[in-house]
Amino acid sequence: MPEHSFAPIEGSLERIVIDSDLLENRLQDPTKRETIVHIPKQGLELIEQGGKLPAMIYLAPFTSSGLARAGWKAFAETLPQRHERLVNEKKMPPTILVLPDCFTSLGGNQFVDSQIIGRWSSWLHKSLKPIIAERYPTNGKFALFGKSSGGYGALHNAIHHAGEWNAIASHSGDVGFDVLYRSDFPTTATQINQQGNLDNFLQHAKNCSKLSGDDFHALMICAMAASYDSAEIFDSEIGIRLPFDLETCTLNNAAWNNWLAFDPLNSIQQNTTSLKSLDLLYIDCGNKDQYGIQYGSRMMIKLLEKYGISHHWEEFEGTHSGIEHRLDISMPMLAKALNN
Repeated sequence: MPEHSFAPIEGSLERIVIDSDLLENRLQDPTKRETIVHIPKQGLELIEQGGKLPAMIYLAPFTSSGLARAGWKAFAETLPQRHERLVNEKKMPPTILVLPDCFTSLGGNQFVDSQIIGRWSSWLHKSLKPIIAERYPTNGKFALFGKSSGGYGALHNAIHHAGEWNAIASHSGDVGFDVLYRSDFPTTATQINQQGNLDNFLQHAKNCSKLSGDDFHALMICAMAASYDSAEIFDSEIGIRLPFDLETCTLNNAAWNNWLAFDPLNSIQQNTTSLKSLDLLYIDCGNKDQYGIQYGSRMMIKLLEKYGISHHWEEFEGTHSGIEHRLDISMPMLAKALNN
């Protein structure tokens, strides 16, 4: 069985609450969000001596939160524990580790600006980043990193907000939407149709004691629709429009094209200079990723090479699950890049 970490936190853990109008949404999710900030003891010593630290903001995968990454789990290591271990082992300099709660009632977050979910992309650089810079002695450099939806969020925000972020790491981040999402459309249509319509399905997802696997994937597609498509004509009270017909599962090309505009395979081509300003662009993916993200990742790497965008790419032996150990590679690389 994997080794459990019993290491006590020796640095500081602070919880702060951030309220922002940017997070106003149709889901009636709260705009007040809790964020955990961790600084290792070595970082605290540097601060006492007048030093300044870079900040690394962790973006959680779908169905998770930054708060969960600071919570105890059997046979595992919390992110603050990992942070302290890597610093103690002298594999990385200390940073200000920021773990925001970005969970939504649809099960997760793609960290984009959405009329339905909230303007999360703007929130990251207009609310969270300035508050961290005001409350803590930063050196002015900020990184975004995460897995899956969190990795996608890091990529998306680096592409669309050049200069706001100095380094990013995307672990199995969403890319290649044609492979990644379209295979879930028939199952999504089936699950929604069993409830009669989209509103009934969303109510079912809210009220049921436990989601089935198929219901979970259907809810995830609804969350993606809320993130990638803001339409005047939609299929639900909160404004979600599905990119396919519920009766025939045929593609709605107008809606699907809105999704594809968010695919890094397309957005990179529309913003070819954005990623060139980064001090580090780290990307990795497992060669057996069950969502097929390795295929989109390989295409993205070819695009980066085509446009002369410096990057660090690793395809490792593994799936989409249980890949937290990859942070032992990315976190030191991010911290060192932010200290140059």
